[in-house]
Amino acid sequence: MRLRTGCNLKFEIATPTPFILMLRPRSGSQQWVEQQEYEIDPGTPVYEFTDDYGNLCQRLTAPCGMFSIKTSSVVVTSDYTDEAYGAEFVEIQNLPDSVLSYLLPSRYCESDCFNELAVSITQGEILGYNQVAAITNWLRSNIKYIPGSNNEPLSAIQVNTNGYGVCRDLAHLGIALCRSLSIPARIVVGYLYNLQPMDMHAWFEAYVGNRWYTFDATQMGSTGGYVILGLGKDAADVAVFNQFGPSVFPIDQQVWVEKLG
Repeated sequence: MRLRTGCNLKFEIATPTPFILMLRPRSGSQQWVEQQEYEIDPGTPVYEFTDDYGNLCQRLTAPCGMFSIKTSSVVVTSDYTDEAYGAEFVEIQNLPDSVLSYLLPSRYCESDCFNELAVSITQGEILGYNQVAAITNWLRSNIKYIPGSNNEPLSAIQVNTNGYGVCRDLAHLGIALCRSLSIPARIVVGYLYNLQPMDMHAWFEAYVGNRWYTFDATQMGSTGGYVILGLGKDAADVAVFNQFGPSVFPIDQQVWVEKLG
């Protein structure tokens, strides 16, 4: 699937404000970036770096007044997400070093509090992929997906208590449940073709069968069209923008994903 993705953000800046952005996809095993455009108005110096998770991040200081960021990318990604029922649980001693941090509790994924629930959800399942699939199905049945229901990240405990949340919230609870079973899991943020309503999207990946697999409790089936912008332990690692100083929120935000011929 060949997709054109884009995002326009517009701010009104009262005082020079440092930003860290995560708005540029990178090529990897799951996607190939053919073309990118990145426009900042007014022009300001930008420094790009790669964070601890391999995400491409941009640093800048926004000047006072109207400030806009426009991005567009052409990305080739899969038509379907891979499924691998029966893919085995990987024992801790055999996990790659780079995966170990995704076993631990984090700010929004309190995995040390969910073992009893996770065991009950996955009772009788083959260890590994089938457990994660059972968790994903449980989320669809028990946590209501309500786009726009909150603006701030919620922890897995809060989401489980509320019984509803946005895509990011369902990902947090899925991650916490997986980690409580010693299955590495991480959050992913980016774009999804045909998402309704269109916006930035979040889902999670779990490491089973010696690789990462995509899971998304907000969508049915194995539909593809995912474009990754960033990944990390939880939402604290994958904000598409962080600003420092007085709070600044977009006065206008537009996101689009279109399929190319």
